[in-house]
This record gives sequence, structure tokens and C-alpha cells, in this order.
Amino acid sequence: MPLAVAGQVFNTRGDALSNAVLEVWQTDHLGHYDLDGYRYRAKLPVDHSAAYKFDSVMPGHYPDRVCQHVHYLVTAPGHKPLITQLYFATDPVFEGDPDRNFGRDPLIHSRELVRPVMLTGDPKEIEATVRFELVLELL
Repeated sequence: MPLAVAGQVFNTRGDALSNAVLEVWQTDHLGHYDLDGYRYRAKLPVDHSAAYKFDSVMPGHYPDRVCQHVHYLVTAPGHKPLITQLYFATDPVFEGDPDRNFGRDPLIHSRELVRPVMLTGDPKEIEATVRFELVLELL
């Protein structure tokens, strides 16, 4: 399924960090990483309002991990780098209840990392859309 992810990067005071850069990577829909090239990997500067967006596909499951996810490394001058992951509330692992079942993946330490998924678009061309806001701490 096509996936559109968007969000903004802020500091802990809520100020937009327009000089942030994100690196994102994930598996393809079958759960395979491209270890020889750069498919499903990107380095993205945010825009003037600290917003970012990218188009991809819903990542697949793979044997060493329980849940579908997208990896993030977020940096901005004067701030601690953030390494985190985005998870999807629609993941079958959560059995429709991510509030209760997010702990099924031992790497998910906060329900806040599991984001709602909206299905948008023409019924013949449905796309999953997700918002994922990011917050960086000062050094």
C-alpha cells in the first residue's frame, strides 16, 4: 500500500527547527532492506517551517522484528540527535488495540511512537497517510 508520511521538527519549547535534517529508512513491503542500494532510504532537510514529507510504501514485517516500522535519525545544530522509529496503529500485531498491545514489540517503549493511519484517496488508489511530529532536546 502506498504510504505518505509528514510532520514537523520542534525543540522542547515548541519552536520549529527549520535547520533539521532527517534520515529515514525502512524495509520494502515484503520486509526486505535494500542493503546494496538506497531504495526505501532518504536524507531529507525540512522546509522553512520545519515540515517534512515523504512518499513510500507500508513497510513489511521481517523475522527479527515484531512490528512494521520506519527508522528515523533526526539532527539539528545545537540539539541532541534523535534516533527513533515510527510504528503504525493498523499493524496486525496490535490486533486493533495498540493502546493495550504496543508492548508486543519489545523495542516500543512508548505508545506515542504508534501513530494513527488514515486511508485517503480515490477508492481505487487508496493511500495510507501518517503524521509523525519530532522533538529534539538542546545539547
